[in-house]
Amino acid sequence: MMSASSPVQQPKSKDGSSQKKPEASHQPLVPLWFWLFLLLASSLWNGYVLFVPKPPLTASIPYTEFLDQVRRGAVATVLITGQRLDGTFAQPTVWPPRPAGAPSTEGAESTSTYTHFSTVLPQTNDPALLPLLDQQHVTVSFSDTGAGSWLISLLINGLPILLFVGLLLLLGHQARRGQQSLFGFGTSHARLYNTERPAVSFADVAGEEEAKGELREIVSFLKDPERYRALGARLPRGVLLVGPPGTGKTLLARAVAGEAGVPFFTISASEFVELFVGVGASRVRDLFATAKKSAPSIVFVDELDAVGRQRGAGIGGGNDEREQTLNQLLVEMDGFDEQISVIVLAATNRPDVLDPALLRPGRFDRHVGLGLPDRAGREAILMIHTRHLPLEPDVALITLAQRTAGFSGADLANLCNEAALAAARRNATKVSAKDFEDAMEKIIFGTRQASLLGDEERRLVAYHESGHALVARLTPGADPVSKVTIIPHSMALGATEQVPQEDRHTYPRAYLLGRLTVMLGGRAAEELIFDEPTTGAQNDLEQATALARRMVGLWGMTPEVGPVSYGLGATHAFLGRELALPREHAEATAGEIDRAVRRVIEESYECARSTLDRERPLLHAIAEELLLQETLDGRQIDALLEAQGLGIPPKGDHELPTCAAADGRPVVAAA
Repeated sequence: MMSASSPVQQPKSKDGSSQKKPEASHQPLVPLWFWLFLLLASSLWNGYVLFVPKPPLTASIPYTEFLDQVRRGAVATVLITGQRLDGTFAQPTVWPPRPAGAPSTEGAESTSTYTHFSTVLPQTNDPALLPLLDQQHVTVSFSDTGAGSWLISLLINGLPILLFVGLLLLLGHQARRGQQSLFGFGTSHARLYNTERPAVSFADVAGEEEAKGELREIVSFLKDPERYRALGARLPRGVLLVGPPGTGKTLLARAVAGEAGVPFFTISASEFVELFVGVGASRVRDLFATAKKSAPSIVFVDELDAVGRQRGAGIGGGNDEREQTLNQLLVEMDGFDEQISVIVLAATNRPDVLDPALLRPGRFDRHVGLGLPDRAGREAILMIHTRHLPLEPDVALITLAQRTAGFSGADLANLCNEAALAAARRNATKVSAKDFEDAMEKIIFGTRQASLLGDEERRLVAYHESGHALVARLTPGADPVSKVTIIPHSMALGATEQVPQEDRHTYPRAYLLGRLTVMLGGRAAEELIFDEPTTGAQNDLEQATALARRMVGLWGMTPEVGPVSYGLGATHAFLGRELALPREHAEATAGEIDRAVRRVIEESYECARSTLDRERPLLHAIAEELLLQETLDGRQIDALLEAQGLGIPPKGDHELPTCAAADGRPVVAAA
């Protein structure tokens, strides 16, 4: 089961289309398909030669000899095709004839016996030919011109030559490509952004007004550099965009290209690095040489940390390919002529690993931070991504913006797309609020699964989620419950969603203790109703333990440890994962931290259990309603509270959760 106090952030992807260039594959000099084609053609040719019947041997005789043969009655048939005449002898005839009186063996090797002959008719028609043929009872036939047979003969005789010439041309083309690849190995693979196609502008970017202001100044400098130079200002040489994944770093760079209207070269930092040392440095030199020729221009390097990591941090000293590439990048960025208007834009979500020499002024003069958008920013982003969607009147973007705390721009774009897909699945003509609800449920909890639970498990999950919802609703200052469901999803058997009323950047201790109490409400309900714990609270315990460790060892919120930070549970500023920091405290201090963590969790658990025990009828009512409807929203839970005669507690901030002990004395979860 899962308890969500705020929407779970999904893996981020960069806004805008990816322009990563695929790795070049090592193809053979001559592709396989060509050899298969050549084999097939050879097989067909051999079959034709071997199995197609051969035409009979034909003797080519003079026209006068033909007339003599007709007069002697030695011709049986003739076929006249234009000026060509083909015929057959009445009897096999030796050609050329043997000289008179010569022995039968003399000249045998130079003569042959033929049954067919051919000759050429004179240019002027012979008027005596046809009467002579008729007189000798020769069968005469006529045929059309021989263009078809000529074409077939040309194809039969010329096809092998054409195949051979094609093979030579293909081999030559492959050799030229290989030579170009060899000599172009060190050239840059940067892509030039076409300024004439529909461009992204700053109007397509929302939620980052401060970053847009910084970059608008860069665009203004490129369009009118003399206005700044008259005041002694110089063009910033580099602008580093820093922020979590999905916050629009690449989209902002594309917007700069669309607004500036200057040549825009884009490349990924990983494309600089190759197997051979020196190739990356050569590509850096080629890229900046091309950009200087096109000045004023912009060079955008995506994922700068792929090549800009600190030198000397790994194996290989200063001679490995990545560090050589970084050295060349440092030289190029520091060697610009101040009159050459070339700006380097770079994006990264790992500024902590970049080399200090790369971050100093004179190279990257400006560091523009991009964070997760606030509520107003999320609403503006939703307006951009829904402007091409036909929306039903019940879609309220301000409500969606409030429910999507912690979403990045990429998450919101994905939400709108999933809602449109949901509407298409049900053959609707417009996107409704229900489509957005289903899309958000899919993004946060995963794909809805078919019911895999038996009746007893459904009852267990219903009481578990009812425990979360009831504790959250009765804890002052806790985030209000938006939805409770016992429908299984790919990431949870059930879920309780809480939506913050406003964006938070700092968290008071009372708020964190209330979150701990809500997290443990499901486990408390299981033990209270079924008298034993289950494995369904695994995710709740993991989240509660991680939060308690940060309260004790990172934020110093307990009296045992005091206001000291030991770095426990510290996470990466942009990637969100926990950092593996070395332990810098003694074993005795570690024991105190563990005891403080356990005390905070146990007191929060007892607070949740006492709250549920006190309101057991309401817990049964919510669980029974969940078993009946499977999903309840916040309004339905409030209606159940009012039906049981229980007033809704105020939403006061910074109030410690209170629990009533068995003797009625108020018990504070943690001092």
